[in-house]
Amino acid sequence: MKLAALLLAAFTTAAGAADLALPRGVTRGPAVEGITEYDLANGLRVLFAPDASKPTTTVNTTYLVGSRMEHYGETGMAHLLEHLMFKGTPKYPQVWKEFTRLGLRANGSTWVDRTNYFASFAANDATLGWYLDWSADAMTHSFIARKDLDSEMTVVRNELELGENNPFRVLWQRSMSAAYNWHAYGKSTIGARADVENVNIAHLQAFYRKYYQPDNAVLIVSGRFDEAKTLALIASRFGAIPRPKRTLDPLYTIDAAQDGERSVVVRRVGDTQLVMATYHVPAAGDPDFAAVELLGTILGDPDTGRLHRTLVETHEAASVQPLVFSFHDPGVVIFVARLPADAPIDKARATMVATLEGAGREPVSPAELDRARTKYLKDFDLAASDPEQVGVALSESIAQGDWRLFFLDRDRVRNAKVEDLQRVATRYFIQDNRTLGLFIPTQKPDRPPAPAFVDVAPMVKGYKGDPAVAAGEAFAATPDNIEARTQRFALANGMKVALVPIRTRGAIVDANIVLRFGDEASLAGTQTTSELAAGMLERGAGGMTREQIRDAFDKLKASVSFSSPAASLLNVTVETSRENLPEALKLVAKVLREPTFPAGELDQLRNEAVTAAQSQRKEPRSLARLALQRHGNPYPKDDIRYVPDYDEQIARANAATLEQVKAFHARFYGADHGEIAIVGDLDAAAMPAMLGSLLGDWKSASPYTRVPRPYYDVKPEAIRIETPDKANAYYTAGLQFRMQDTDPDYAALLVANRILGGGPGSQLWQRVREKEGLSYGIGSGVTVSPYEPRASFTTAAIYAPQNLGRLEKAFEEELAHAAAQGFTEAQLRDAKSGLLQERTLSRAQDAELADTLTDRLDVDRTLAFDKKVDADIAAATLAQVNAAFHKYVDPARLTTVRAGDFEKK
Repeated sequence: MKLAALLLAAFTTAAGAADLALPRGVTRGPAVEGITEYDLANGLRVLFAPDASKPTTTVNTTYLVGSRMEHYGETGMAHLLEHLMFKGTPKYPQVWKEFTRLGLRANGSTWVDRTNYFASFAANDATLGWYLDWSADAMTHSFIARKDLDSEMTVVRNELELGENNPFRVLWQRSMSAAYNWHAYGKSTIGARADVENVNIAHLQAFYRKYYQPDNAVLIVSGRFDEAKTLALIASRFGAIPRPKRTLDPLYTIDAAQDGERSVVVRRVGDTQLVMATYHVPAAGDPDFAAVELLGTILGDPDTGRLHRTLVETHEAASVQPLVFSFHDPGVVIFVARLPADAPIDKARATMVATLEGAGREPVSPAELDRARTKYLKDFDLAASDPEQVGVALSESIAQGDWRLFFLDRDRVRNAKVEDLQRVATRYFIQDNRTLGLFIPTQKPDRPPAPAFVDVAPMVKGYKGDPAVAAGEAFAATPDNIEARTQRFALANGMKVALVPIRTRGAIVDANIVLRFGDEASLAGTQTTSELAAGMLERGAGGMTREQIRDAFDKLKASVSFSSPAASLLNVTVETSRENLPEALKLVAKVLREPTFPAGELDQLRNEAVTAAQSQRKEPRSLARLALQRHGNPYPKDDIRYVPDYDEQIARANAATLEQVKAFHARFYGADHGEIAIVGDLDAAAMPAMLGSLLGDWKSASPYTRVPRPYYDVKPEAIRIETPDKANAYYTAGLQFRMQDTDPDYAALLVANRILGGGPGSQLWQRVREKEGLSYGIGSGVTVSPYEPRASFTTAAIYAPQNLGRLEKAFEEELAHAAAQGFTEAQLRDAKSGLLQERTLSRAQDAELADTLTDRLDVDRTLAFDKKVDADIAAATLAQVNAAFHKYVDPARLTTVRAGDFEKK
């Protein structure tokens, strides 16, 4: 199950939890695999999952309210409340500004059964205290004011329109509406446009007072924190909230068993066709749900599933995907196939239905079950290494009925048998339970079981689960500490290596491998070939098929990706455990060095590339970004720095041959001009010999010289792109300038961008989103090269086409004000604090640190560079920040791109 893969296990020991002194009014609840529950007298449940191995803390508050609780005329209320909660309280009137100052990675999300609010930050008692205090205050004292509703309603509507641009989301919503007659799962979480636009503030406030109460919430704290102090703090701040006198009425609406196939057709502008098959399945708490999850993988896995074999390998579709929804009430499983514009959709639909509903006649094999189970358990174990995810992850299990369902579901997957999957497939993957085709009368209808509610309480009573996973070490991810651990050396062929051994939660380790090859002349005309070569690596190597490679990585609990972000390099990321790292690296080396390039796989990959390009040709966001990248580009079409449009991308993909892909690999691939960084629980002493044997003798047949990307002058221009029948529009603007990341102004410009548009709470955010409610997403960014004096500034926002004038006016006024008047001391203080906290948080993520280390190896740097940038940020004065912004960001030099349905509006 996709959502389950995001969930994590706990980070404490049962003994430690049992020894914790309890504040007055707090009782200890169940404990499973290190997660311990504490209950307050007012009904609030608290879960602790401490892990000292990461210098970060994550706090998540889950409210048991989502779109399932909305009634007629109330659709979208739960989601709208999520937005308004960040508008502040009398005690905390500027929430996003404080988040930015404290360097929090914070957000909220709304789903069918729950709403949650979460934040991660560098472990700090003061920050934790502030966030808990705000969370307690927001629970019952949020403004939920008319003035905020007026602006935020348009932001939510903007988000709604963004979804209406997406063919998949439109078809998904129409399918859900057709699949459910009465249950609220048939309605979109974001709500009906009419309800969002006409929401009654008094009704919204009543909805807030009803559901935002301690007896309807679960608070989760994970990562590094003092348990005793934190529990006392929670008891003091949340315990003071009285238990509400109201009672929540039980929800009892449930759909009857479907009595015949249903169909839905959407006709809109676009290039990619979609086929979607939806089947009703039991609730997430049902014992049969584990079998549903496994069948989702067996039938729909994009690489190894049955639909891949019958649809993708036969070229009837470009890709397939399963979506298993783990709901509190009976839910659905959806299978999606994406088709090129000219593919026969009726043939693909027939093949999809035959494959899915043939599962009852073609028994699941032990090998299929083992593969799906291995993948699930691999994802489970890998996810358990990241304490920042635990609170957010457990929200889903809490919403399903109880947080312990997460572990119980894992146990059910472990114990599932072929017979269980066969029984479930026969009961649910049948014609009369399908939403896809037309209604056809039948004399003997084949009914699925009647949906039923699940009582989770008896299932989890007394549940203990597995022993808690051993915790890692407490490690402060400062540049000095990282440098003290880092071991650098070179392999015989010149490949640079950095190792950072750290004992991690679950003995997890992350690796990043970068191969660099070719030069400006030799790489001419190879941009698409390079991308296809990278995409073909995992599709067959060393006598192994694509399926066998995927299975081998899964059994090693290794998450591996191969990508080519530029024609001159290949990037490989690996996440696995200490014990599996050697074998995982051996398999990665085999994939890199011994690809077999099966002809049928290239046809599939080409089909995927063409379909992906087709899907973007009429999307405002994609077209606007591409137009900005192409504007002023001085390079000829065969240069790898040239930016092809979507028609060119399609033509190039169709023209690529297997011989070209094979020749590219033979000519360019090698490790002599590459880097590898490994961070986490590793045997550093064994690495030099192992890496040397795997990659140390591998050299590229072509000389390597980095392709330069010097600054070029771009004439400012206003570009307008019409995208008919798109409810949402996209605006972006950018300019280039001369700067290298060793420039004295570098740190000051980073701070300036943070103030202007570098995240929630920024100047653009406050004006465009908070004040005027014009955009759901808005921001700016600065990219500066470490190689040569070339940098860029960009800004972007989504919006409704009719608001283009107001949006541009807001952009222009804020940029002009920043250029003319500069920023303030308060903005400077908050920006520096938030930026430094964010950089600290990034270094605490092992995968991000590995990526940073390979970048530093390439330019012969250590993290002393990062330490200096941190120091420069901390020392930056207001005069320096204002001067840097004025020097490099000239509004008159901006190229602007607007893409949307402006003619219709």
